[in-house]
Amino acid sequence: MAKKNLNEMSFLDHLEDLRWLLVRSTIAIIIMAVVTYFISDYLFDTIIFGPTRPTFFTYVYFCELSHSLGFAESICITEMPFIIQNTLMEGQVNVFIWICILAGFILSFPYILWEIWKFISPALYTQEKKNAKVFIFFSSLLFFLGVLFGYFVVIPMSVNFVATFTVSDIVKNQFTLESYISMVKTSVLASGLFFELPIIIYFLTKLGLVTPEFLRKYRKYAIVLVLIIAAIVTPPDVVSQTIVAIPMLLIYEASIFISVFVAKNQKE
Repeated sequence: MAKKNLNEMSFLDHLEDLRWLLVRSTIAIIIMAVVTYFISDYLFDTIIFGPTRPTFFTYVYFCELSHSLGFAESICITEMPFIIQNTLMEGQVNVFIWICILAGFILSFPYILWEIWKFISPALYTQEKKNAKVFIFFSSLLFFLGVLFGYFVVIPMSVNFVATFTVSDIVKNQFTLESYISMVKTSVLASGLFFELPIIIYFLTKLGLVTPEFLRKYRKYAIVLVLIIAAIVTPPDVVSQTIVAIPMLLIYEASIFISVFVAKNQKE
């Protein structure tokens, strides 16, 4: 069947394409979620609950880093003074399902991007359509880097902070399974999507909704926001906050550079 021309497609045709985009993307997520079911033991024991152990890679690395910087044992972690408990009858079942769906979404992200590209490609120029592989590669790379950043940096920092923060020695930390999983999902997805900022800025600049001048004007507010986020998710020390803030600031600066590049090409 011949592909419809953009000018010949009605609003309902676009809705139909969008519906099938969502259907195919959902099927891809479900398939990958089923795949993760077969490695669920490793997924939960090693990956999901890895940051709850002092032997987690990030904690060990930061401890070695503190020694090399002459901070002695200042950011070394020897114990995690908390337990994770399930308080709902269906709690563990719900967590199992949602983590498999989350893993399915992450693994199928390149395919979802491909579906999105097919949906928007009729509105692009011929030369831009040829950049599909480049778009999917860099978008996927940024997303996966963001997911890794969330998992290896944001989650351990957050866990360490809430585990060691206390208003009194009388109070013992017993976190619910739902609250821990919610923190994991939020940290990973938020970081992955935040790392997509350069791609989002690219398209917003092409549409004329964002300009380099706009991004430069609000750079100082972005810096303040990033520092606030870093302060919230990390322990109250400069090293941890810097480790979280620097990649986020670099992403923002990269977005400005991309916006300048797109705006220059459009003028030419």
